[in-house]
Amino acid sequence: MTIRLLIVDDDPLVRAGLTFMLGGAEDIEIVGEAADGHGIGQLALELRPDVVLMDIRMPRVDGLTATETLRARPDAPEVIVLTTFHADEQVLRALRAGAAGFVLKDTPPAEIVAAVRRVAHGDPVLSPAVMRQLMTQVSGGTAAPGDRAARARERVALLAEREREVAVAVGRGHSNAEISARLYLSVPTVKTHVSRVLAKLGLNNRVQIALLVHDAGLLDEPDGDVG
Repeated sequence: MTIRLLIVDDDPLVRAGLTFMLGGAEDIEIVGEAADGHGIGQLALELRPDVVLMDIRMPRVDGLTATETLRARPDAPEVIVLTTFHADEQVLRALRAGAAGFVLKDTPPAEIVAAVRRVAHGDPVLSPAVMRQLMTQVSGGTAAPGDRAARARERVALLAEREREVAVAVGRGHSNAEISARLYLSVPTVKTHVSRVLAKLGLNNRVQIALLVHDAGLLDEPDGDVG
């Protein structure tokens, strides 16, 4: 399939570089560019991108607001956050809003192309190792605000016991193979549980599962005892 890509960045040199780099991939079509998130909803409606490569810091309408606008749509394109920071608060908020992951602006071209392809096929950009690093930073000894924690616990309560165990393992950054070994499940069964968790909780990807179980305080349980 051809992946329709929209590039949103306030720096024209960055946009030109990304267009040159990504436009050379046979399966990627650059359908448009934008200098900030203003009017992003209408632009996405007109251009119908599969993936949006979104700068997080822009004038007028920043990438966070634009991501929230896009991901609230029923036919939302996937969003990859483009940033110079590994995981600051704005990146985390974009991930909570449904971004499929983030790439750094100094990421090698081949890795950005691979990230676009992965997201277009429904896989988050964050590897299990990056997920573990992200959750360590999110935790930092700080619990979620009371109202967000309460809402998270209410949502997690919708899960069956096995689904909850899998969700906690995802939150710890374990891959499907690692979850399979820890919970004595087959990898296809783990994938099924992950899909059910996403559907029950109305989430888009594993990153959001991880953030939700963190907010619910489930990552405070000792690792290795996910039940």
